[in-house]
Amino acid sequence: MPGNPLTDPNWAPDLADTIDRFVGKIRTTVTDRAVVAVRAVVFGIVILIAAPVTFALMLILSTRFLQRLIAIGTDHDSSVWLSYVVLGGVMVAAGSFLMRTRYQSDDA
Repeated sequence: MPGNPLTDPNWAPDLADTIDRFVGKIRTTVTDRAVVAVRAVVFGIVILIAAPVTFALMLILSTRFLQRLIAIGTDHDSSVWLSYVVLGGVMVAAGSFLMRTRYQSDDA
């Protein structure tokens, strides 16, 4: 009788293979999802920390570069306040653009 495990000589390896496939499939599915979730959390935290730092450093770099560029034609004191005015104007323009595009009305 092939359905009886006591008389089937291959029932132990077949059962072990079935359990191994089942456990391997579950482990792979759970592990892959856990890895994706952990990577998303880690990369999200890194981006949340790195983005403001990068923005601040780029703002400082652009201010210093603009001061050096303006200092070619003027003195140091004038180049400092002119660079502040130029970058302030750029940031106000960018902020105005972003505020305008924040809510798009249907009638405009």
